Amino acid sequence: MNNTTSKPFARSLNDRMIAGVMGGIAHRYGWSPTLLRVIFVIVSIASAAFPGMLVYLILWLLMPNEQD
Repeated sequence: MNNTTSKPFARSLNDRMIAGVMGGIAHRYGWSPTLLRVIFVIVSIASAAFPGMLVYLILWLLMPNEQD
């Protein structure tokens, strides 16, 4: 079996604009936080903004803060 440890799915404490959701997701998958934020805003605007804001709020509530 492969015993590689993956990064936890948690909100970023250091890379936050609002709540650290996009920063946490970006760090988890090794993506650029800025690029992920831009993509999220574009997709949210294209979908009338409400579903994107709702998804962000749900993730904010469900994702724990990362540990130091």
